[in-house]
Amino acid sequence: MRNRYLDLLRAVATVRVVVYHLTGWAALTVIFPAMSVMFALAGSLMAASIDRFGVWSVERRLRRLLPSLWVLGLVIAVPAMLIAGTPFDVHLLLWGFPLVDPEATGWWMQSLSHAWYLRDFLWFVLLSPLALPVFRRFPLASVLTPYLVLIFLEFSGFVLPAVPRDLALYGGAWLLGFAHHDGHLRRLSRKRLFTLAAALAIPGAAWVITHPGPRGYDLNDIPLGNALWSAAFILVALRVAPMVREHRALTVLNARALTIYLWHIPIIVAVNQVGQAHGLPLSGWVGISWRAVVVFILLGVVLAAVGWVEDVAAGRPPQLVPGRKRLPVPVSPAPAAVPVSSGSASVPVSSGSYEEVAASRS
Repeated sequence: MRNRYLDLLRAVATVRVVVYHLTGWAALTVIFPAMSVMFALAGSLMAASIDRFGVWSVERRLRRLLPSLWVLGLVIAVPAMLIAGTPFDVHLLLWGFPLVDPEATGWWMQSLSHAWYLRDFLWFVLLSPLALPVFRRFPLASVLTPYLVLIFLEFSGFVLPAVPRDLALYGGAWLLGFAHHDGHLRRLSRKRLFTLAAALAIPGAAWVITHPGPRGYDLNDIPLGNALWSAAFILVALRVAPMVREHRALTVLNARALTIYLWHIPIIVAVNQVGQAHGLPLSGWVGISWRAVVVFILLGVVLAAVGWVEDVAAGRPPQLVPGRKRLPVPVSPAPAAVPVSSGSASVPVSSGSYEEVAASRS
């Protein structure tokens, strides 16, 4: 049975990511740290999948993740870059399996700048069958490790490559997802939970205020503050878990979350460039309003065109709009039984086999 509250968190995170990239409002990263929440939810679901399918859970997750990426990367972006004059490089094939950042040139450099999330997600999925047993043996030490690494990096000035750096930044969220699945958060009393959340949120907020980035208090520019604040948010969000009723909007947003994430940046970049070329306002309420209308319309068109790929990848019948109730398939009634006397007893036989029974009696 699906947890509709987790679906609600994922839906809000998906919408928040789109609105943030559309408006650039840094406050959204504080109000709802969407990326960390998405990694925490994925960690919880990955732990559940490992418990059910073992190591094959990796294949199942990759099968659901990669086809939508292939449509945008290998089918559209790579051919477009080659047509534009980009010389073929083997790194372009990383759009099929992005263990490191795939190559992008020209217009696609900005339009595919959000591919880091898929790269990190892929690494977390691959490492989870090894990380989950370690977490269950040493839960507290496992959760603390990414945050200790971040503190070391912040104060030592040591620079890690992109992949291990992001694993440290979002690894705590992924492991808190493990803790959610295993019931550790549920066993915490509310008093202890909120005390722990405050012990993370207060220093996180203090670090953000005293170490603003180039965009002010945007958490994306402040890794340590981002991790601490997000951890507090995740603890509260995953522990509260109110009852949420099923709703068509939740079904659509969850069934199309990956497509929305992959396509919203290229659409926003295209709309911004067209608006700039025609002298249309891009900032302020007027600029945000007309761009939001156009972006969501185009996003709806894309979801109708390629969103069904997520259905196929998940083993569901493809649908134009997810959540539509299907009419039950009529079942033909069973053939009527024909009593055949056999001495003093009667034997019910289907009418289709009556002749066979008569032949055997003769």
